[in-house]
Amino acid sequence: MNHVEVKVVGVVESSLTDVNLAPRQADESAPEASLVFHEEVREALRNIRPGDKLIVLTWLHRTQRNVLRVHPRGDPTREPEGVFSTRSPHRPNPIGLHQVEVTDVDGLRLRVRSLEAVDGTPIIDLKPVLADEVDRR
Repeated sequence: MNHVEVKVVGVVESSLTDVNLAPRQADESAPEASLVFHEEVREALRNIRPGDKLIVLTWLHRTQRNVLRVHPRGDPTREPEGVFSTRSPHRPNPIGLHQVEVTDVDGLRLRVRSLEAVDGTPIIDLKPVLADEVDRR
C-alpha cells in the first residue's frame, strides 16, 4: 500500500497567517483559535465541552514534503537531524499534532487555547487527551 486517503473534517481559523511568524510550539505565545468543522461530522463533536483537552491532528498544507533532514529549530549552527527525530513541519507526511484546551463550543465551532497552526490549516482528526495516558506506558 503506497497511498491512503485522508478526509478533511474542518479548518483552523487563526490570527496567524504567516508560517514564518508562527510560533514553533504552542507554549511559545500561540494565540487562541477556532476549529471549524464540516456539517457532516457534527455528531462526532457530541459531548465536547469547555475545559476538555484535545489532540488536534492537522495537515500542514504549506510545508515541504521532500525534506528528510533539518537543522533543529532552523538553527544552522546545529547538526542536521532526520525529520522523524524532530518536530519539524517539513516531512514526507506533514501531519501536525497539537494539544489544546477547549474554551467555548458553538455548534460546529470550537474555540481553543494556544494553537500554533496557521489560518486555513486543514483539520484531519480530533482525539481526547487521556488523563492517564502517560501512566499506560
